Amino acid sequence: MSNIGLIIEEKAADIGNFLVGRLLPFREKRAVGPFVFIDHMGPASLKEYQNLEVPPHPHIGLSTLTYLFEGSIQHKDSLGSDIEIKPGAVNWMTAGKGVVHSERTPEYLRSTEKNLHGFQIWVGLPKNLEQSEPTFHHTEAEDVPVWNEGDLQYKLIAGELFGRRSPVPVHSKLFFLEIKSQTAQKISIGRNLFGEVAMYVLEGNVTIEGNTFGGKQLLVAKNANLCEFEISENSTIYLFGGEPFEEERYIFWNFVNSDKEIIEKAKINWHEQNHEAFPLVVGDEEEFVPLPKSILNGKLSK
Repeated sequence: MSNIGLIIEEKAADIGNFLVGRLLPFREKRAVGPFVFIDHMGPASLKEYQNLEVPPHPHIGLSTLTYLFEGSIQHKDSLGSDIEIKPGAVNWMTAGKGVVHSERTPEYLRSTEKNLHGFQIWVGLPKNLEQSEPTFHHTEAEDVPVWNEGDLQYKLIAGELFGRRSPVPVHSKLFFLEIKSQTAQKISIGRNLFGEVAMYVLEGNVTIEGNTFGGKQLLVAKNANLCEFEISENSTIYLFGGEPFEEERYIFWNFVNSDKEIIEKAKINWHEQNHEAFPLVVGDEEEFVPLPKSILNGKLSK
């Protein structure tokens, strides 16, 4: 019997100037471990007159993780953070009770041709931290643990695995792992995993129990401990996983929480531009993403 419990096809979602491939949430699988949202962003080629423009927008009850393969994003938030995200670095912002941020093409790239490619991820927070004070942490690429085992290269982008720990300050038991292979070989790492796990093939392909899979799919395992596959030469894959929460997490627009009433309050605060609940983004105060009317009028069901 196959250990693949679900295959999620990447589906297009519009985030402004270009489409992204949405992997989570999915109607049959709302989360994998604490991962509640995964977008594969790009690869996109932008002309000199095209730029990433995501104006200030709010979050609650989650941590955002941005990881780029190519390109650059200028992150600004209501905490005063103002930093350029470059390939290999990890941007980790914990919203807690409420934070606002914007994501744009850096000023020095706005009149040039450029590429953009990476992951945009939301990780749910433990219930006791959903109303915590917001925080921000940026990990440079050279500080992310990387090691080799034969022809395999491992990179632990976030979390803890193989007795190693990423410096990204996560709030629950999880892992976000990159594996690169120069040669075709069999990989059996299930004994090192825990909780739930999903795999995304960025380059090349993998063969699991006689079936071959390539890109634009998220493969969700039935049992993380049985994670075993054959990887083709010159392949890059990512594993997302960890311990799921006991309580269900509700997602409504940019808000994540285990309490529907907190989400309802956040909707109203953002619609009314309550700057005590959602402060302005420092250095990007002129614009904001309005709460969609369909979101405002759509009360969460009990």
